[in-house]
Amino acid sequence: MKATGFISLWTLVSLPCGPLASPAEHEDVVKHAIKLHRGKGAGITQRKQWVLESCRKLSGLLRQKNVVLNKLKNAIRAVEKDAGLSDEEKLFQVHTFEIFQKELNESENSVFQAIHGLQRALQGDYKDVVNMKESSRQRLEALREAAIKEEMEYVELLAAEKHQVEALKNMQHQNKSLSMLDEILEDVRKAADRLEEEIEEHAFDDNKSVRGVNFEAVLRVEEDEANSKRNASKREVEDDLGLSMLIDSQNNQYILTKPRDSTIPRADHHFIKDIVTIGVLSLPCGWLCTTIGLPTMFGYIICGVLLGPSGLNSIKSIVQVETLGEFGVFFTLFLVGLEFSPERLRKVWKISLQGPCYMTVLMIAFGLLWGHLLQIRPTQSVFISTCLSLSSTPLVSRFLAGSVRGDKEGDIDYSSVLLGMLVMQDVQLGLFIAVMPTLIQAGVSTYSSIFKEILRILILIGQILFSLAAVFLLCLVIKTYLIGPYYRKLHTESKGNKEILILGITAFTFLMLMITELLDVSMELGCFLAGALISSQGHMVTEEIMCCIEPIRDFLAIIFFASIGLHVFPTFVIYELTVLLFLTLSVVIMKFVLAVLVLSLILPKTSQYIKWIVSAGLAQVSEFSFVLGSRARRAGIISREVYLLILSVTTLSLLLAPALWRAAIMKCVPRPERRSST
Repeated sequence: MKATGFISLWTLVSLPCGPLASPAEHEDVVKHAIKLHRGKGAGITQRKQWVLESCRKLSGLLRQKNVVLNKLKNAIRAVEKDAGLSDEEKLFQVHTFEIFQKELNESENSVFQAIHGLQRALQGDYKDVVNMKESSRQRLEALREAAIKEEMEYVELLAAEKHQVEALKNMQHQNKSLSMLDEILEDVRKAADRLEEEIEEHAFDDNKSVRGVNFEAVLRVEEDEANSKRNASKREVEDDLGLSMLIDSQNNQYILTKPRDSTIPRADHHFIKDIVTIGVLSLPCGWLCTTIGLPTMFGYIICGVLLGPSGLNSIKSIVQVETLGEFGVFFTLFLVGLEFSPERLRKVWKISLQGPCYMTVLMIAFGLLWGHLLQIRPTQSVFISTCLSLSSTPLVSRFLAGSVRGDKEGDIDYSSVLLGMLVMQDVQLGLFIAVMPTLIQAGVSTYSSIFKEILRILILIGQILFSLAAVFLLCLVIKTYLIGPYYRKLHTESKGNKEILILGITAFTFLMLMITELLDVSMELGCFLAGALISSQGHMVTEEIMCCIEPIRDFLAIIFFASIGLHVFPTFVIYELTVLLFLTLSVVIMKFVLAVLVLSLILPKTSQYIKWIVSAGLAQVSEFSFVLGSRARRAGIISREVYLLILSVTTLSLLLAPALWRAAIMKCVPRPERRSST
């Protein structure tokens, strides 16, 4: 039986090698081979004759391949000895012969790899899914390697063709006299070739052997056009420029980030269309919300919903839109820091430090309690509680924008406390992102390693606290020695030209962002501190810079809130509206009650009245829960269902926030200040 299986195996592989076999004949051959393998359907003499004929065909192909290889070797030697050919022509012909040799050898290797794979499949158990999966993985790896080799051969052929063209040009130049213009153009061509060779990085060859790099199959999709002729010509151009879209087997879409030829300027037209569409549609959406008395930011979120996956699905560059929107957060926090002077920060720093810490601890405690009752894993309970404990700094900053807030009779200003606590929550966000890898490992660890995980978390917390101390020490040095001369220099150079002032302030903001990111602290904290440092130069400086930066902030904030709308799914909210409303109201009420309780303990008696306003500002969930939720879902901390619940609860809490804020303002703020706060 083993001998019969081996002969049938050779038959299955060798018969498709016939050059003129039709699909119907292939199907008949396969059916007959299966019968032969099972010992049925033919006599012994007929079966032996069929197998011998098939093996004879395969061996004949292998002998023919060896003959062709010998002829290629002789042809290569003849080309190298031919004195009538130029060096470029010799290089092209030899290169072509060598590529054909590789093709023949790879074809032979593919035959024996197929034999080996078929033998492994026949020896396996068809009921064993794991074995079938491993066989499929090995075949997939073999196909990927073959595709890479074929790609390399194609690139080598392109290079050989280029050498041939160069050889023909050189021959033409030798046979005729060149004009002065032709000589200049020839020198320019050679310089351009040297430039391309210098700037080309060979990223594919350099990274294909790096550890952790996987070969995958992708689809290259061209954009459809109504005009077929225009589409054909555009496709030819894009094939050279690399402007097509790539889609992998996981339905992830990719666009060009760095071209091979950096001498040609390129633009991502999908991204341009997305930004233009968001800008145009944001106007009526924001206008509508203003008409009915809602903040304009909800109009921008609605714009994202309409254009996102749950609406028209017209946004193609979602990642790029979200990345640009992050700059809206940076400039928003910079302006928050610009209004938040160091004197106000010094007055409320204890409350800003203690309040968020107490609230986070209480939220985690309640989360663990409910998780124990509902039999939820502790790591999942800690993650969900931490996400829900964060509040939206950009949203509250919009609530406080333009309001006249001042301390009265030594009381603490509610806006100072609220912004200080929100900035501290941003620091906690950076801390939680740093601790998340340890939390992921703790979810799969045994109880014997819990002590090590707790120790690692404590070490990470110590590192973050050290980084915070370093950041604030650096801020003290900048405020004392650097920020004053720096701004005076900018102000002197920017007289009659605001570009220098805007560029200088933006560069300083990004520098603080890079410093905090380098020290593993939240980037948002760096933007806030940059604004606070500049505000130390006085009220006139603050007003001048705010007039320059506010238009930039407003446009980028539109992109940011629209990017939030891309992750809002109205159909899911409608399907589970009752559950989501109950969860959202529970979270909002719990955060409000916990904030009131904490502020009652840490606020001075003369400032107890502001606890209602501050608690109303904190009673919603930060949009950064989208970021944390996506990371946790990829890491396996939470399931898809929990992720969608977090997104929906966050969105609904942000929608309820303006109503709660207005109610608190109407109740606690005197009438003149209330008008400016709303």
